[in-house]
Amino acid sequence: MTDRSVGITHLLLERLFGPAPAHVNVRLWDGSVWPEHRPAKATLVLRHPGALRAMFLPGNEVALAEAYLYDDFDVEGDLEVLFGVAEAIPARVASWSERLMLARHLLRLPPATQRRPAARGPARLRGRQHSVERDRQAIAYHYDVSNDFYQLFLDKRMVYSCAYFASPEEDLDPAQERKLDYICRKLRLQPGQRLLDVGCGWGGLVIHAAQRYGVDATGITLSAAQVELANARIRENGLADRARVLLQDYRQVDASRPYDALVSVGMFEHVGRALLPTYFSRALSLVRPGGVLLNHGIAKGGRAVASKGKSFSDAYVFPDGELTPIHITLEAAESTGWEVRDVESLREHYVLTLRHWVQRLEERHAEALRYVQEATYRVWRLFMAGSAHGFATQRHNVYQTLLVKPGAGGKSGLPLTRADWYKSREAQPA
Repeated sequence: MTDRSVGITHLLLERLFGPAPAHVNVRLWDGSVWPEHRPAKATLVLRHPGALRAMFLPGNEVALAEAYLYDDFDVEGDLEVLFGVAEAIPARVASWSERLMLARHLLRLPPATQRRPAARGPARLRGRQHSVERDRQAIAYHYDVSNDFYQLFLDKRMVYSCAYFASPEEDLDPAQERKLDYICRKLRLQPGQRLLDVGCGWGGLVIHAAQRYGVDATGITLSAAQVELANARIRENGLADRARVLLQDYRQVDASRPYDALVSVGMFEHVGRALLPTYFSRALSLVRPGGVLLNHGIAKGGRAVASKGKSFSDAYVFPDGELTPIHITLEAAESTGWEVRDVESLREHYVLTLRHWVQRLEERHAEALRYVQEATYRVWRLFMAGSAHGFATQRHNVYQTLLVKPGAGGKSGLPLTRADWYKSREAQPA
């Protein structure tokens, strides 16, 4: 059976990937390499004779991802390279006759028989989509995994959104600090102002704004694990009198005392297209006239490909998450009373950020297994490498959009130029 499976596997690999896929080798369970031993950026490792059957016979994205999560196959080297190779497969098997032939050969391989270990399963959310309670479940599924796990690959401030690089060679920590400072300058924060950070994560921006700009900063999140660590860090920095993080949804924030500025970084993807008017209307009610909102979120890119069926991200990463084209977001914001003042794409910065995260996670693989199971580690490795490919190929984009709530007579209160955005600020006295 093994020799027969090797022959079938070679035939299938050539049909799926072509005779010699660039930058990729495949190593079979018997140690042999296809198409030949050669330098490669990545090696696809097939763990058993039925690996390709487990990967491709179901014919959907989730099953292919699960074959990796449960070790039907592994990837040594640059996982991101495999996404480019995989994208060429549909064109190779576009006809029904080709698909039927592929399925017939896959069925000749033995089914997977190894016992799959207990691991992070797909999300199973309850309740009405994007209700406060269901959103709480979705956030907990992704973020309440382990603070220690996230600390392995994030920067020292634990900022879980794209950094802002001065050059491709720059390290992650200074790039994340530059991003936080850039956001504060875009908001034009002043000492004594009140800032609300919607979806604040582990409090990196809350702490930075309170320390460097002297504002009174409140962060909200639906992750209990983030609240605990963020408030501990606030106390460690001696900022408890002017910074705090609350377990709260944006729809539950008290609007009786408006804020000077709102910011939302990496939370917008959880809102949902149907609730964009609710999101922007609620945000408008929380700021004073002349107040601003900086909305930093991932958007569906111009080269996005519609997925068939449930995606890996929806099943294992960001359940109920939605990526909306930027023009839909801007239309929703304007229709609720915001004025759009600036839109900036940081797409290339997210490519660099994700590659840093993947490298840092891979380097600490063994340590990661102290906090999570192997399958959970693989979820993040796969998701972040795939996201890097998505941003690099314009399937995703990320935008910082500055919005203002016009005052009486349409006055914005904003300066005529952006010159102040590019001036460094000295830290405010504690």
